[in-house]
Parts: sequence; structure tokens; C-alpha cells
Amino acid sequence: MTESAEHVTAGKTGPRAAPAPGKGFDLATLLAERGGERYELHSAHLNHQLPRMLRTLGFDKVYERAEGAYFWDADGNDYLDMLAGFGVMGLGRHHPVVRKALHDVLDASLADLTRFDCQPLPGLLAERLLAHSPHLDRVFFGNSGTEAVETALKFARYATGKPRILYCSHAFHGLTTGSLSVNGEAGFRDGFAPLLPDTALEMGDLDSLERELARGDVAGFVVEPIQGKGVHATPPGFLRAAQELLHRHGALLIADEVQSGLGRTGDFYAYQHEEGVEPDLVCVAKALSGGYVPVGATLGKDWIFKKVYSSMDRVLVHSASFGSNAQAMAAGLAVLSVIEDERLVANAGATGDLLRSRLAALVDRYELLREVRGRGLMIGIEFGRPASLGLRSRWTMLQAARKGLFAQMVVVPLLQKHRILTQVSGDRLEVIKLIPPLNVGEREVDRFVTAFTAVMDDAHRGGGLMWDFGRTLMKQALAQR
Repeated sequence: MTESAEHVTAGKTGPRAAPAPGKGFDLATLLAERGGERYELHSAHLNHQLPRMLRTLGFDKVYERAEGAYFWDADGNDYLDMLAGFGVMGLGRHHPVVRKALHDVLDASLADLTRFDCQPLPGLLAERLLAHSPHLDRVFFGNSGTEAVETALKFARYATGKPRILYCSHAFHGLTTGSLSVNGEAGFRDGFAPLLPDTALEMGDLDSLERELARGDVAGFVVEPIQGKGVHATPPGFLRAAQELLHRHGALLIADEVQSGLGRTGDFYAYQHEEGVEPDLVCVAKALSGGYVPVGATLGKDWIFKKVYSSMDRVLVHSASFGSNAQAMAAGLAVLSVIEDERLVANAGATGDLLRSRLAALVDRYELLREVRGRGLMIGIEFGRPASLGLRSRWTMLQAARKGLFAQMVVVPLLQKHRILTQVSGDRLEVIKLIPPLNVGEREVDRFVTAFTAVMDDAHRGGGLMWDFGRTLMKQALAQR
């Protein structure tokens, strides 16, 4: 759809006016009457670039229902979800245990969020989380991953009395102002300065870390044990050595496990892959929600919390209006129960190893495929410059137009031809990231590898619809310069 056509659709002749008040509310009726306007409603009232992007890529699907690792459209076609809502759907969609917990907590009519009592569910969820984190003592509950990071930044600065936070290049961490200050992608930061005092380091660079710590003003170092952007793990031994340097200089190690935590990498936390690492603060969110109720948590050592909440005068010095609400706490408790009962940490490790090994076996077969990496069910597939002249010329044209277009050329046919939803791992990256629900198994591995092999076969033929789509992407990229 052209921009002018969208303007007409989303303008005066766009979505119908909202019904007059006083008619009562029935969700099923509302969706039946107006659910078909979903893309027009977004164009008119929300981020207007989202429907444009989806239409350009052919991702403007209409999914009717979802369960586990699958969506279905109106024609009954199933789609395999290898994205899990950017990791939110760690248990897949509509897990029956989480659904029942939410029905139960609503039916209980609890006296929730009175602000002047202590409800049992937050304490119970904190207890269950801390059981997986024996070196940590207390939890703050917020509403999202970025809020969990914000909490960690505030607590680190207050507890140490120092202002500066260190982070890694290409990190994410969130998009609110504090977490944006430790976001390593310039595209997210541009236009939002000034931010908090910060310094970016290259992952694994201990010399730079020690040099910055020597200045004496560093409160902490926040790091994703596996970066979501590009799926890069910290080098072996780096976290342990960084922890020792930080503590020697009175600074804190903050582990951002928002995407990599809760079993995704084959351990409950990704930092546990390295012996002896005990972060001072740990941030989790996403999968803890069960895909239903937003929740984030910041776990920390007792002395840090006691310093922040040092007196009754400071009892609300850091709080969240919806933090610790009963629905979020019930969802979190149900999620942890499912992770333990269904042995999803072990499943993520075993299924991830199977998927990664089968994909890695294709590297020698396809010259456009550079590397397969990751841990558990957090996998990156990187593409690179081919050796043969014909493919190399096409690759070079794509790179000249905009880096990252080839990865997008792979993602699109995976959805359109094979009904598998994936994502490019970051702007201008030739990397696809796989973060499926933690309960996928061999059937899903077979389906993905078969589809990916077919897409790579098509790409290496050097022609056809895939490269036609690539030319379309190049034209659009050049037009936007």
C-alpha cells in the first residue's frame, strides 16, 4: 500500500468512529465487529510505521488464535513461532497452568494494591526466585525489563555513592531514559540526549574495564551474559574476572537476564555457565509474565537494598504503582512452577544443542552461511560474504544499499513460504535470532531445519523470487537515504 493510500485509509475514511457510550461492553462482540480493522486502527492511532513495515515485508498476517509454539490463521494454517514475542512467551502461548492461576487470582477478589499492607503473593514469588539465586537476598518487582534495569542502575548508584555506569557496545538493556543510557546501539540513542553518565566497553575488554574503574567514579557494570543483538556470549572467564575487578574498586556487577534468564540458555541464568560468577544485582522479566501480565524483577544483595531503604522515611524512595500486583505475582509463580515441573531448563539445553548442531552442520554446505552460535534456545545464525563470483556480486549490491538486507531476505520466505516466524537480530546485522518457547522439541527442530535448508538452497541458486525481493529491498533502502 502506498503512503498516500494509507493516508486515505487511516484518515477521514479510515476506522469507524467509536461507538457511543452507554452501550455496555462485550469483548467478543467488539472483536467480531471491528477486529478486521486492526491494521487501519494502528495506522490511524498508534505507531503508523508498524503497519507500513509489516505490509512491505508481507508480514501483515491475520492470526486468529495461538497455542504453545503455534499460531493459526483464518484458513487453519499453522505458523511455527521461533520468536516467542521477543522472549516473552517462554512457555508458549496460553499455557493452561498460567491461565488457571490467573482465573484463580481474579476469582479470589484479593484486596490488591492497597499500598498499606503486605500481601502474600509478592513474598512467595520473591522466595521462589531467590531459591534459584542463592547468593542474592531481596527482590524489587516492577513491570518490565527496562524497569528492572532502571531499578538496578538506581540501586547501584545509591549503594556505591558513584555516578557512572559501564556497559558493553551493542548492548540493549531497554529504552527508557536510564536504561537507554546503557544501550549500545546508536540508532536507539540518537536524539534523546543528554543521558546518564556512562561509558561503553567492548565485550571481553578487561584492560578497558580496569582503566575506567581506576577513575574511581564507577558504580557498576551492566552486562548481558548473552547479548540479544547479534547473539554474542561473553568470552570464557570474562564475567568472573570483571567481577573481581569491580569488587576491588567498590563497584557492582549487574547481570541483565531479561531475555537470557529463566532457563533459556540451559541454565536458570545465563551467567551460571561460568563458575564463580555471583552478580550483585540481577534483572529478569519477559518470560516471568507467562505472556499475560507484565512483570519485571530486580534481585539483589541484602546490603544494597538496606542501603537504599535505609529508614522508614525512605520506604517509598523507589516504588512502582503496579509493581507486585496480584495478577503478575500469580503469573510469575505459575511460570516458575511450570519451568520446574516440565523440566524446561533441561529441555532448553537439550533441544537447543540439537537445533544448533543441525544448523552448524550446514555451514560448510552454504557459502552464504558464516556461523551458528548461542546457548540453549538462544541461537544466532550469521550470514557472510560468499566466495563464488555470482553470489558475491549480489551480496555486494545488497551491502552497498543497506547492511542487513540479506538476513531480511531469509526471514521473509521463512514466514511466507514455510509459515515460520523469526526475526533479524538487530538493525544492519546479517544475523537471524531464534528464541522459541522453551518447550519446543524435535518436531519443531525438524520443521525449522527443513525450511531453513530450502531457503538457503533457493538463495544459492542466485535467482528466483528471493533475489527479486532483495532488489525490492535495495530500492527501498536507497530511496530512504
